[in-house]
Amino acid sequence: MLNDALLQAAGSPAASLAVATQPAATSGAGSGQSFLGLVNEALQNVSAVQSAATTAEAGYAASVPGATLGKALVASDRAEVAWNATVAVRNEVVSAYQSIMNMQF
Repeated sequence: MLNDALLQAAGSPAASLAVATQPAATSGAGSGQSFLGLVNEALQNVSAVQSAATTAEAGYAASVPGATLGKALVASDRAEVAWNATVAVRNEVVSAYQSIMNMQF
């Protein structure tokens, strides 16, 4: 539910994050993919988006043929959306953990 809300709020720039979160929505308990594996894959995708943004910005700054300001800005925005979504998911996990720890049995 949180992933869907983040993707709807972010729109198409979060396509790389959607790829990272898609297995979580389709995999069942018997799929064999661990939560840690999903988190690791998502973080690697965010890192790849950030690297692409850095490369696009450096290409524009160096006047590489085909590198435009628009491409650099779009790549930078995608990296920002991916990072903000990652932080939002982290905050939700921390909040859920704190709620569980505060439960009285």
